[in-house]
Amino acid sequence: QVYVLEFGGGLVQPGGSLRLSCAASGMISSINDVGWYRQAPGKQRDLVTRITSDGSTSYATSVKGRFTISRDNAKNTVYLQMNSLKPEDTAVYYCNAAVVRVGGSSPNDYWGRGTQVTVSS
Repeated sequence: QVYVLEFGGGLVQPGGSLRLSCAASGMISSINDVGWYRQAPGKQRDLVTRITSDGSTSYATSVKGRFTISRDNAKNTVYLQMNSLKPEDTAVYYCNAAVVRVGGSSPNDYWGRGTQVTVSS
């Protein structure tokens, strides 16, 4: 089995920073692309940023220049550094990892349960 867990969310004032972590564990052979998504109340889940296995990154326009995604392959962990946070960044943040399981040959998508980020004064 493979498990994906996000943590690091919380309440922060506008202009503040948070660092989210996405840790994968279990029968993992390798991790390919990892994406951070977010879903605000009443809205669809949107892709915020993604990082490939070789470290290439992409960002939604709304977070470019404020958010930074990175990964530590030795720890099977991906980070999301969020700076200059705005109230509109408030959402549940989810991690999605494309994981090749031990003994497998192709990746499967695994989702975490999400972590709440609230930006408010």
